[in-house]
Amino acid sequence: MINWKLISKILGSLLFIEAFFMALCLVMTLVYDETDMPIFITSTAVTAAGAFIFRYGGFDAENSLSRRDAYVVVTLTWLVFSLFGMIPFLLQGTSLTDAFFETMSGFTTTGATVIDDVESLSHGLLFWRSLMQWIGGLGIVFFTVAVLPSLVGGSVKVFAAEATGPMRSKMHPRLSTSAKWIWSIYLLLTVACGVSFWACGMDWFDATNYSMTTTATGGFSTHNGSVFLASPTIEYLSILFQFLAGINFTMLYVSFFKLRFGTLVRNSEFKFYVVTICAATLWIMYLLITRMDYDIEPALRSSLFQVVSFVTTTGLSNTDAGMWPHVTWVILGALMFVGACAGSTTGGFKSIRVLMLLRVLRNEFRHILHPNAILPVRIGGQNVPQGRLVTLLAFFTLYILMLLFTAVIMVLSGIDITNALTIALSLISNVGAGLDTNIGPQMSWADLSVGLKWLCSFLMLVGRLEIIAVLVLFTRSFWQKN
Repeated sequence: MINWKLISKILGSLLFIEAFFMALCLVMTLVYDETDMPIFITSTAVTAAGAFIFRYGGFDAENSLSRRDAYVVVTLTWLVFSLFGMIPFLLQGTSLTDAFFETMSGFTTTGATVIDDVESLSHGLLFWRSLMQWIGGLGIVFFTVAVLPSLVGGSVKVFAAEATGPMRSKMHPRLSTSAKWIWSIYLLLTVACGVSFWACGMDWFDATNYSMTTTATGGFSTHNGSVFLASPTIEYLSILFQFLAGINFTMLYVSFFKLRFGTLVRNSEFKFYVVTICAATLWIMYLLITRMDYDIEPALRSSLFQVVSFVTTTGLSNTDAGMWPHVTWVILGALMFVGACAGSTTGGFKSIRVLMLLRVLRNEFRHILHPNAILPVRIGGQNVPQGRLVTLLAFFTLYILMLLFTAVIMVLSGIDITNALTIALSLISNVGAGLDTNIGPQMSWADLSVGLKWLCSFLMLVGRLEIIAVLVLFTRSFWQKN
C-alpha cells in the first residue's frame, strides 16, 4: 500500500520551502519598488496555506518510504511544485496553460519559454523564473534529503527515484551528508559564476539570474535577446560554468574537496564528455570558417558556446544557430541527445549511457570473431552488471519511442518534420531550444497550440525524471497489492 500520509507530510514540508523562495521574490519587488508586491504576497500565502494542509494530512505519519512510495512522492512533488509555482504567473495575467508550461519548463530546467516579451516582466517574476531553475537543477526532493534528512525515512529510495544516470556512486555512508556536500558545491559554483559575471560588467541583478540559470543548465534569460553577445569574456565564463555544471557532482566533490584530482581525469565518462565537446567544437568551427567566412576567434567562441550549451542541455545561445549550415544542426541535435555526465544538473540521454552502448556494440563485433568469448562491459575498470545493461536497453527503447511518438503528434499538428524532431528531442532532453528558425534558441514557443503545450509540459517532466520513474506510475502492476 502507498503511504499517503507520509507523502502528504513530505509535500507539505517542501511547499514551506517553496513559500520561502517566493518570499525572496517579494524582497526583490521591495528592492525595486515595483507594483507586483501583491502577487508575491498572495502567492506566498497560498503556498504556505497549501503546506499547512498537506502537513496536517500527514499528521502522525510513519517515516518509512517503500520504493513505490518514493516514485509517487518524486512525481507528485514536481507536479505540486509546478502547480503552486505557476500562481505568480496566473496573478500576472498569464493563461493557465502558459503559466503551467513556463513553470514546468523552469523547474525541469528545460528553458523553453512561452513569454514573448521577457523584458516586460517585473524583477520579481524574472527572479522567480531563475530561482525555479536553480531549485530544480539538482532535484527538488534531493534538496529535501539535504536540508530535512530526518523527514524522509527512505531517502536512499527517493534519491534513486529522482537521480539521473544508470550508475550510482556514494561519497558518504549517510546520504544526507552526501546531499549537503553536493548542494555546497552547487551553491559554490553559483556564487562563483555570479561574482565572475558581475566583475566582468554585468549588473548585479543579471549576474545573479544568469549565474542561477547557467549552473542549473536551465537557460532562462532576463532579456529578449542573448546578453552574452555583449561581452566575449562573459561568454567564455558562461562556457566554463556550463561545462563544470555538466560534470558529475560526485566527481567534483572527490576531486576538489578530497583533493583526488586523478579520480576525475581517469573517469571514463568525463573523458568521453571532454572528447565529445572537443570533436564537435572543431568540426563546427571548421564549417563556420570554410562556409561562413568566420574569423578563427569568433568561430571558436561561437562553436564552443553552442556545443557546450547543447551538450549540457542549457539552451543558452550567443548566435542564431538556425542560420548555420544544416550539417551543424545534425551535430547539435546529436549533442542534445548525448547530454553531459550523469549526476550533474543536465538532461539528455547522458554520456555514461552512450559510452555503455558503444561498449556493448564493440563486444558484439568481437563476438562475431570469437563466439565463445566472455566479454564483460567494463566502465571505469568495473564490470557493469547484466541487470544494468537490461535497464539501459529498456531506457533507450523508451527514449526513442517517446521521441518518435512526440514527433508524429507534432507533424500531425502541422509542424514540419525538422522542427517536430528537434522540438521532441529538445523537450525530452530538457534543452528548450529548437534548431530551425521558427522555434530557435532565441525565440518563443508561444505559437504552439494549447494541446501541444500540455503535451510539452508532460514531456519535460518525463524527461527530467528520466521517463521510467514517471511511466511506471501508469502500469497496473504498480498499483496492485503485494
